[in-house]
Amino acid sequence: METFESLVRAEFAPKNTYLNTASTGLLPARTVAAMRIAVEAAAAGDPTDMFADVEASRACFARLVGVPGRRVAAGASVAVYTGLIAASLPEGAEVLTADGDFSSTVNPFHVRSDLKVRSVPLERVAESVRPGTALVAVSAAQSADGRVTDLSAIRQAAREHGARTYIDASQAAGWLDFDADAYDYCASAAFKWLLCPRGVAFLVVPEDLGGLTPLFAGWVAGEHPWDACYGPIDELAHSARRFDESPALFSYAGARRSLELLEELGTDAVRAHDLALADRFRAGLASLGHEPVPSPGSPIVSIPGLGRRQGELSSAGVEVSDRAGNLRAAFHLYNTAADVDRLLDVLAD
Repeated sequence: METFESLVRAEFAPKNTYLNTASTGLLPARTVAAMRIAVEAAAAGDPTDMFADVEASRACFARLVGVPGRRVAAGASVAVYTGLIAASLPEGAEVLTADGDFSSTVNPFHVRSDLKVRSVPLERVAESVRPGTALVAVSAAQSADGRVTDLSAIRQAAREHGARTYIDASQAAGWLDFDADAYDYCASAAFKWLLCPRGVAFLVVPEDLGGLTPLFAGWVAGEHPWDACYGPIDELAHSARRFDESPALFSYAGARRSLELLEELGTDAVRAHDLALADRFRAGLASLGHEPVPSPGSPIVSIPGLGRRQGELSSAGVEVSDRAGNLRAAFHLYNTAADVDRLLDVLAD
């Protein structure tokens, strides 16, 4: 029987100390192989059904976040889906966001000058929901520093005041115990913790489709897509598929394999692995006299003032990020204790 460690070893062999999943996740070997087969088939003129990969990816993501596949739209960009939600709001609607949240999560609301966008510190989002708040839009985990949002408090406050919720799970899906069914809308880029190629993103909507208008509906949004290639679509998909973007098929050929691997490993096992490494790193930072941004329960660790060392670390074969002057390290399933110790050793020099 394959173990967590043997599955991971079979799929990943980084040639450096890669601690930058919060920017881009590594691709599993099975994903690379699937994309290579798809590309070579296209070059040879061999027919392949990559639309089946889209459907398999949709179903797998749905299982990972706890919703039926009919509630999941498949696309390429969180910003596009944020824009779709922003377009659905009435003039004058109030949107509550967190200070410094990722631009793709918040900017489409600001582009609409007739909306009232209010931003508060992350820790105050739940208490800041008020009568008249139409939507709370926030990331499940902050890109800049890894802080995990108190989603249950936000969900409760939103329900009490009749507000809808929109959660960006791009820095959470794949490791966080995340139940998308608890929120009205959820979007996630898949090229980070979900280990998919770029060009894959998902949107979760309510059973009633959340009052969204499929503004960018193309032929793939039809209930019978191959009968909806010309002229206006007579019948939109009855499911969230009406919000599909025309898919980047080669990316989805790989995404299917990445998501299947995460299902095999299990989110609980991934989370336990990731958080143990992050805690090891935090303990090592304390011994070096560094204090990271408080982000308990997160595999993302951000150290103020050390972002300037990102180039030096990269030259030493350690890949991390410089975010707003902070050094950001992200620990995922392919990382080991040796990776943590290597980063600490370089920082100690």
